[in-house]
Amino acid sequence: MSKKVVVGLSGGVDSSVAAYLLKEKGYEVIGVTMQIWNEQPIKEAERIAAQLDIPFYVMDFKKEFKQNVISYFINEYRMGRTPNPCIACNRYVKWESLLKRSAALGADYIATGHYAKVVLLPNGRFTLQRSATDKKDQTYALYGLTQKQLSRTLFPIGEFEKEKIRLIAKKAGLETADKPDSQEICFVPDRDYAGFINRQTGEKEPTGNFVTKDGTVLGRHRGVSHYTIGQRKGLNLALGRPVFVTDIRADTKEVVIGSNEDLMATTLRAGQMNYMAKDHFEIGQKMTAKIRYAHMGEACQVTEVSEDGQCIGIQFDHPVRAITPGQAAVFYDGAYVLGGGTIF
Repeated sequence: MSKKVVVGLSGGVDSSVAAYLLKEKGYEVIGVTMQIWNEQPIKEAERIAAQLDIPFYVMDFKKEFKQNVISYFINEYRMGRTPNPCIACNRYVKWESLLKRSAALGADYIATGHYAKVVLLPNGRFTLQRSATDKKDQTYALYGLTQKQLSRTLFPIGEFEKEKIRLIAKKAGLETADKPDSQEICFVPDRDYAGFINRQTGEKEPTGNFVTKDGTVLGRHRGVSHYTIGQRKGLNLALGRPVFVTDIRADTKEVVIGSNEDLMATTLRAGQMNYMAKDHFEIGQKMTAKIRYAHMGEACQVTEVSEDGQCIGIQFDHPVRAITPGQAAVFYDGAYVLGGGTIF
């Protein structure tokens, strides 16, 4: 008897090929588009499902998305942190909510078009392994998945380079073969995060002061949600030298300005840990940390672990730039994800 799998169809080439590959392997495939925001490419996904001759459903996840992603996004920016909404969406909407709904369809697994691999280690734990191409690897954004979620997840395209995925789509005659990849946050396509927050809340964000580390006032800013650590553009400060955002003090509405050297650090602390390859970290443990999606990673070791394991401290071998509260720190042992948490 073939296994039943629900594939999240986004209307893009990656999810289209994921569904195609699973059907070719003999799975009973069901296509699902998750309605999470106003503009969803439902018609494109529906056409792909028809072409593949698989059942297709549209599931409304707007309530879950607003609660777990939009509210979180707004609150984090207002508190001077830089959120990663894709990570929250992956864990709480694309996996937690979709798994619950998929059970009603009798599905054994869910699958998506993410570039990653799920592996079962000798210690009995599931973890993520980097995909075949580092350039497209998405393990960083998936670090929050639980053991139960990983045990019921398939990533059919994790073995392939992007160019191969497009080639498979062309050979299969899929209309998404040449569709460009999406680059922006789906619910803020114009990238005006502060404007989005103002529209959602109906409140005009208060302005405040640009200051130096010691509190010297340099000018006025438009509101803390306009800024992130490491930012240089859009400050409108004529100081005769390159300056950057080095800290955000949301409680006093101050945005701290400094030099590039001020952005370099050798330690960080992270909380809300989710463990994958291991169920805990140990002081002195060596690994590699990525502090943002595009970061190549830096060698480090664990210097602190809270009693409940939910907070850790690490020391980098070399300074890293612009460690940003609210972003994820994801820890690797070679190609395998050990776990990750939120920088604070």
